[in-house]
Amino acid sequence: MKPRHFLTLMDLSQDELKHVIERAIELKALRKQNAEAETLHGKVLGMIFEKSSTRTRVSFEAGMAQMGGSALFLSSNDTQLGRGEPIADSAKVLSRMVDIVMIRTFGHDVIEDFAANSKVPVINALTDSYHPCQLLADIQTYTEHRGSIAGKTVSWIGDGNNMCQSYINAAAQWDFKLNIACPVGFDPDAELMAKHKDRIELFRDHKAAVRNSDLVVTDTWASMGQEDEKQTRMEAFSGYQVNEELMATANSDALMMHCLPAYRGLEVSDTILDASDSVVWDEAENRLHAQKALMEFLLSQH
Repeated sequence: MKPRHFLTLMDLSQDELKHVIERAIELKALRKQNAEAETLHGKVLGMIFEKSSTRTRVSFEAGMAQMGGSALFLSSNDTQLGRGEPIADSAKVLSRMVDIVMIRTFGHDVIEDFAANSKVPVINALTDSYHPCQLLADIQTYTEHRGSIAGKTVSWIGDGNNMCQSYINAAAQWDFKLNIACPVGFDPDAELMAKHKDRIELFRDHKAAVRNSDLVVTDTWASMGQEDEKQTRMEAFSGYQVNEELMATANSDALMMHCLPAYRGLEVSDTILDASDSVVWDEAENRLHAQKALMEFLLSQH
């Protein structure tokens, strides 16, 4: 049987995604009761990092430990990937030694090539194109605070980056409307937008995009690998800050999310992360629970 992979949200059906979110909420409750379900006992997760991360490493590594498994951290310096070995060769070897693999890298083609040659499930822990694990955490968080996100309006403020593109897929999978506000030159992938044009609307005015929204989401203006563009991006996005004034134009019960790390005073105001409508800390914690549910699901299919 071919392994199931999770490279984008479109790799799971709507029912399967619903199951993962429900299971994540259940696993979170079990964790609080000190009654973890060790359903991954004896399983080994290989964690390949070509892009560093705090939240991704801790959430996956802690998640495996809580579920009875173990995790191996592999940076580019620790593997032959960083020394020019073909991706396909690395996948064929590593997938014979571990039960599941997560990869955090730059090009999406890298993870697609790895998955095509892997004997075990592969999880996209972030590429330049998509960040689906964060969306699982975001949807779990919204569900916990407000119930189903179906039929709601979500506003994305900022760069049309991997997070924005994952939100486009999420709009289709969870049946919500997505308003995207970004400056000219920073739009999401045109083909992806065309594919889901019935779900999204593109704005240049972020205030208009947020009006009557149920969820407002943003991200850093310059991601890892874009350091050379930082000044240009600061200037382009200078008017796109999410702050208390902007949130006041959304629906009265609207929530605010940011996948972190956040730069207070830039894409978000200095105080917004700690405001009453911010759920960023729950959102960050839910990476742990959502990924546990995801790994459990993928291994159950393999």
